[in-house]
Amino acid sequence: MNWFYLGGAITLEVIATSAMKMSDGLTRPGPVVVVVLGYLAAFALLAQALKTMEVGIAYAIWSAAGTAAIAAIGVLLFGETLGPMKLLGLALIVAGVISLHMAGGPA
Repeated sequence: MNWFYLGGAITLEVIATSAMKMSDGLTRPGPVVVVVLGYLAAFALLAQALKTMEVGIAYAIWSAAGTAAIAAIGVLLFGETLGPMKLLGLALIVAGVISLHMAGGPA
């Protein structure tokens, strides 16, 4: 169940961050509501996941998956670029999460 909570937290955080981009500096009420509710729900689900997961591993997965998803959304929806250095950075993030997971105990 902890993976379900973590996956939900990641999904909601990505939605909230995307809405923040669309909020025009938090000046558009619709996206602002999505930002606030999305982050509140994301942290609530992350808190549930942390009841049984190691905080370092859970947060590493949460932040890395969110970073990768937001990078992809930036390219696909917002016309941002994805060059070799960004790809390398994302690969290093993934490698770091994998090494934390391998060094940690059961999730």
